Amino acid sequence: MFFKSFWRKKENQADKMSVSLNPTGDFKYKTSIDIRFTDVDLMGHVNNAVYLTYMEIGRSKYWKQAVNWNWDKIGVVIGEASISYLAPIFLDDNISIYVRTSRIGNSSFDLEYLITKTKDGKETICSKGKTICIAFDYNSKKAAPITNEERNKMIAFEQL
Repeated sequence: MFFKSFWRKKENQADKMSVSLNPTGDFKYKTSIDIRFTDVDLMGHVNNAVYLTYMEIGRSKYWKQAVNWNWDKIGVVIGEASISYLAPIFLDDNISIYVRTSRIGNSSFDLEYLITKTKDGKETICSKGKTICIAFDYNSKKAAPITNEERNKMIAFEQL
């Protein structure tokens, strides 16, 4: 039975409905990403491992431009990362990444990502990602509480 459901050719109706929604509407931060020649593999598309690098670039720009994270007070490490690949990216594609804070805990917060490409004025979602970010004190080498200053910056920008 597993193989029958795994190899199905017909999409579920729910799948089609979810594609038609506008998931970028909830994101307040978007930036462009340059594709490097080294990002492309022998198959002619961006290698799947590079998507984590794109998420890192988007995250760094988001923290610097949108949230203005104070690195002198607290660092951040990634506790978990996940990616769903939806469409391939090629060397000549124009890509962007959307980033948002979707959850803020005591010492961790979640960032969500959408990597998109634009062709003929139409934006296509190529991947969805999520990282669990942990506030980290590099002196004690332990997780640290998110400062009220950083928490308030994220809340204000995301209008949570």
